[in-house]
Amino acid sequence: MKSKFQSIYQQLVKEIGAGRYVAGETLPSEHELTVAFNASRETIRKALNLLSEHGYIQKIQGKGSVVLDVGRLDFPVSGVTSFQELNQALGIQAETEVIYFEELSADQDMATKLEISEGEPVFSVARVRTIDGERIILDKDLFSGASIPGLTKEQSKGSIYRFIEEDLGLSISFAKKEIVVETASAEDVASLDVEQGHYIVVVRSFTYLDDATLFQYSESRHRPDRFRFVDFARRNKI
Repeated sequence: MKSKFQSIYQQLVKEIGAGRYVAGETLPSEHELTVAFNASRETIRKALNLLSEHGYIQKIQGKGSVVLDVGRLDFPVSGVTSFQELNQALGIQAETEVIYFEELSADQDMATKLEISEGEPVFSVARVRTIDGERIILDKDLFSGASIPGLTKEQSKGSIYRFIEEDLGLSISFAKKEIVVETASAEDVASLDVEQGHYIVVVRSFTYLDDATLFQYSESRHRPDRFRFVDFARRNKI
């Protein structure tokens, strides 16, 4: 279950992405936000801190929370965000097609990726994301069946993270990611609007619950001409 400050953060991200607050403008004051969201000042401050950490706002003394320039098709690398959440936050007109959904017994490769034993249940899911009529992302996921029981193909058409957090009551905490550029595979060519010999940007992620249980291994395979991968960093003195 999401905390209230996380829900407020996601609502403000959605409003920024939709253009309600544009770059250079200030968000409503903390007091105005406490009234609008019926929340405590501490809850609002937590939500604003999260916006600041993720690069949506800059807090300026005497002025407030200034909205930073956020590209509509920027794909955040450092965050742990589902495609459906990104779709809603940035106003992307996207469609998802589940091209396969299987419940399998983990082979050696799956077991290694998910840090489980061979033979344990695994959900293998592949989804194609179509934006503006073009198939530009192939998401391939492995989920530990022991950690994420009851996953279905129907749930995979929507937000799997919503199912995990709201239906199963689990908390998704952090991810380790790597980005590489590879030649398009036969599966990429068959699934996406890309030709043999072209390049694909691949984001590989290992995602964990808040008890540090690894529950997901994913490969998000992108046509590089349609997405710009961004990160936002703040200096922290050590």
